[in-house]
Amino acid sequence: MTRIVIVEDEIDIASVVQDYLRHAGYETEHFTDGPSALESIVAAPPDLTLLDIMLPRLDGIEVLRRAREHTAHPIIMLTARIEEVDRLLGLELGADDYVCKPFSPRELVARVRAVLRRTAPGLQGPASQSEAPGLVLDDVHWRASLEGTPLNLTRREFGLLQVLSRHPGRIFSRARLLELAYDDTVDVTERAIDSHVKNLRRKLGAVTPEYDWIRSVYGVGFAWEAPADAAR
Repeated sequence: MTRIVIVEDEIDIASVVQDYLRHAGYETEHFTDGPSALESIVAAPPDLTLLDIMLPRLDGIEVLRRAREHTAHPIIMLTARIEEVDRLLGLELGADDYVCKPFSPRELVARVRAVLRRTAPGLQGPASQSEAPGLVLDDVHWRASLEGTPLNLTRREFGLLQVLSRHPGRIFSRARLLELAYDDTVDVTERAIDSHVKNLRRKLGAVTPEYDWIRSVYGVGFAWEAPADAAR
């Protein structure tokens, strides 16, 4: 049975979420503070975590950051914060979706199902060589390596890299990248693309500092441009 961890200090909210998830056929486990949840998530990663941001002792953003050092399982953030900076921060650290309070429990269950479908192992096919020399994308485990060096990408970064690298030279607008690399339930803006591209450039550049793999096209978007002499 699919196991979902709920990290929420408001007991009434957690109780309702648990009822709806159990009715939908999921096994649930509930934590009310950050440290306890983090310890459990790292020791035995669940199939999915619902993680509130405002938590006692250790907030949800810090739990997310530390959890991502050990596990890539899907995490949906729950929060009353609606400012764009909070959404971007959560997604940049590796959150798979972001739900703002107050929310419909039925909508939340639908989001859970969508994220689980999108991140289920085996749906995307085996690891494959991309169009870029030396770049290997593992679509099953959402991992990428360049010249044998792991890139340690978040799922969002992986999705963007996948789209760009498999269409070298093609210019993608930010809106098109959002459409292709993000699930349509994710509440983000085009500014998220700039943040993820910046992170991708940094991680790619750490392996091959002599190359600039992603070209910015002013006023349009981005394109993947592997140098002609990259195959060496």
